[in-house]
Amino acid sequence: MGFVHDERQGIVETMQRAGPDAPTLCAGWTVRDLAAHLVLRERRPDAAPGILVPPLAGYTAQVQKRLADAGLGELAEAILLGPPRYSPLYWFDEKANLVEYFVHHEDVRRAQPGWEPRVIPQRVRRALWKSAGMLGRRAYSSAPGPVVLAAPDGTNVRVTGGDGPAVTLRGEPEELLLHAFGRGAVRIQADGPADAARAVRDMTRTIP
Repeated sequence: MGFVHDERQGIVETMQRAGPDAPTLCAGWTVRDLAAHLVLRERRPDAAPGILVPPLAGYTAQVQKRLADAGLGELAEAILLGPPRYSPLYWFDEKANLVEYFVHHEDVRRAQPGWEPRVIPQRVRRALWKSAGMLGRRAYSSAPGPVVLAAPDGTNVRVTGGDGPAVTLRGEPEELLLHAFGRGAVRIQADGPADAARAVRDMTRTIP
């Protein structure tokens, strides 16, 4: 069993504690909506393309709403079961779902009062760091100057270029990944000229 298996159990427990109508960091989505998204992604291949393809988003939204109406208990059971054999995600569960489940678990955790960062296994942190570097190239592509991601162990990666002032975002790999995904509830430090650092920290990132 890997990290994704543990995250399935963890996110279900966190969702149940928060309650179906609790907010999440996904704008406009309650816990029940987020649970329906996870189930749709893994169990409704007819509707999943609309997550990324705007012309198909209307149908995806309709299916997600119907799934959400089933209630959190039924959705939680489906999340714990994981993707069925007919889903492409069944064959790549750990690789395809590691970032998805980590980010959405934090979407529930960090929308609740008094949240604190979790302790993440180092092997998972290494995978999240790799993903942060890859996704950062897209997330900060509209930044006016170079953006560098820097982890506490001294490793860093430049994810964008540009002619403006350089900004370095510092934090644990999971915090940098969440920021690249557009989340504001993160523990990072933005170093550089004040205006440039503020602009990069607060810019609209292009990862959903």
